[in-house]
Amino acid sequence: MEHEDILNIRNLSVRLDGTQLFRGVSLAVNVGEKITITGLSGSGKSTLLRCVLGFVPFQGEILIAGTPLNARTVWQLRRQLAYVAQEPELGDGTVQALLARPFSYKANQGLAYGREEVDQLFEHFRLPLPLLHKDITSLSGGEKQRVALIGALLLRRPLLLLDEAASALDGEAKKQVRAYLSSREDLAIVSVSHDVRDFVFNGGVYHLPDLATGDS
Repeated sequence: MEHEDILNIRNLSVRLDGTQLFRGVSLAVNVGEKITITGLSGSGKSTLLRCVLGFVPFQGEILIAGTPLNARTVWQLRRQLAYVAQEPELGDGTVQALLARPFSYKANQGLAYGREEVDQLFEHFRLPLPLLHKDITSLSGGEKQRVALIGALLLRRPLLLLDEAASALDGEAKKQVRAYLSSREDLAIVSVSHDVRDFVFNGGVYHLPDLATGDS
């Protein structure tokens, strides 16, 4: 039976370099649900996503598809996740080579790079197909963000984490990307943004401090 919550965060607290970023944060995200987390810059929104990825030590509990995140399960659980940063590090080479590369990794065995799917995503995100043959270093910030989103979607992970992932897009491009992502019923999304007007999904908007109980 499929677990109803793809992500469950319970009483999460993080202290970095002597500073308490947040304490007692709890949040549940259902399969296919799309939510936005807001908060001031430096409030810990990006750190929260990095906790879910297993990159930041924390107190409390994180469950992904019902399995607790810990040192033993982290590699297995990362296969449930895709992550797009505000400034994605894409390396060099052509866009097409970048998108195809993850399918050579052991973690993605069983998946196949599909050019037809790539073409469809380029159309949804208003990117011209000749961009596939351009060098990544020549892309604009908005093009890089959309290419990174496409790369994440190609991996067909059930949970997508977005860290200001549309900040470089203009209003119309944001609308197109948000509309497509919202149409994906198979995809749960946790998107963080400092501006609630910027890139918001209608599954719920949460202010990070409001998720904290204050319990240690």
